[in-house]
Amino acid sequence: MLDRRISRACRGFAALAAALLCCAPALSAAAPTVRHVFLIVLENESYQVTFGRDSRAPYLARTLPAQGMLLQNYYGIGHSSLDNYIALISGQAPNEATQGDCRTFSEFQILAPGLDVHGQLLGKGCVYPLIVRTLPDELETAGFTWKGYMEDMGKDPAREHATCAHSPINSEEGLLRATLKDQYAVKHNPFVYFHSIIDDQTRCDSHVVNLDRLTDDLKSAGDTPNYSFITPNLCNDGHDAPCVDGAPGGLVSADTFLKKWVPLITGSPAFKKDGLLIITFDESDQSLADGSIACCAELGLTGARYPPGLNGPGGGRIGALLISPLIRPGTTSDVPYNHYSLLRSVAGFFGVAPLGFAAEEGLRSFGADVFKGH
Repeated sequence: MLDRRISRACRGFAALAAALLCCAPALSAAAPTVRHVFLIVLENESYQVTFGRDSRAPYLARTLPAQGMLLQNYYGIGHSSLDNYIALISGQAPNEATQGDCRTFSEFQILAPGLDVHGQLLGKGCVYPLIVRTLPDELETAGFTWKGYMEDMGKDPAREHATCAHSPINSEEGLLRATLKDQYAVKHNPFVYFHSIIDDQTRCDSHVVNLDRLTDDLKSAGDTPNYSFITPNLCNDGHDAPCVDGAPGGLVSADTFLKKWVPLITGSPAFKKDGLLIITFDESDQSLADGSIACCAELGLTGARYPPGLNGPGGGRIGALLISPLIRPGTTSDVPYNHYSLLRSVAGFFGVAPLGFAAEEGLRSFGADVFKGH
């Protein structure tokens, strides 16, 4: 008798559990997951210039915010260009060489063995040793794909290769300025500053490519990398104004670049499925009074000769625009974020470890303020 009562009770509990499971909402519906990240990095403008009332980039400042979310308190982490790019994929802080955009493509000179408690390699130099891992290394280990798309890389074959282009190690860097034939700048290509990437030539050649490749890669979700880092040339990223070819440069040319590429990205199958497009700048104009301010309790490299912003603790307020099917269009957030926050957020999307200062305790990643209602 007791066995029959236990059996009936078990069947009752099983039926109740099945009913609850049937009626429960799917977890995936409550927790959407970004699986394709597109990052476009532009150059050297402050938030008030880019997104202010008199912006010379109306497509970026007016049209695109209506399609996504504007992060009004997003900051660069240093000056000049290169240290910001390196931070975006490794979490490594500015050092004396990267703050000067590495005019010599030098090996990193290690001051102390191993990474410190903040995940930083102490010392100075340009090409980081194997102990320093990058976001691409983490992504590949976890089974995800990535590419760096560099506009104009290899456009002048006599100047540089069309893939994985950099100067020989410890030589004077000859790929910093635009020419009439070629406006690629290696200082805006962070991937070639890590031995973990450049030591495998085949791997680097297949992942660090000319921007022209993106058009075909966008045609199917299966060909679109999970992580795409997009660098315009020195004219189209707004760095030069005017440009060597007579184009206006600055925000005018940057806006024209975005008008071409943003619709191609947002119209792609991968983006429509689970994509996130991020458009930001490397740093603010450091000549401004607030051009070297910071957020998010940013730290510098222990023992560094200069603070991250040279004249201050950071890279200034630059803003960032996020567009995604998972984000309500026409929204804003005033939560403070910086490049380390972005790296931490991307690592979180793919479930890989945040690196360097991106792993700092208390640092925010993109949260409910960004993915509202999802």
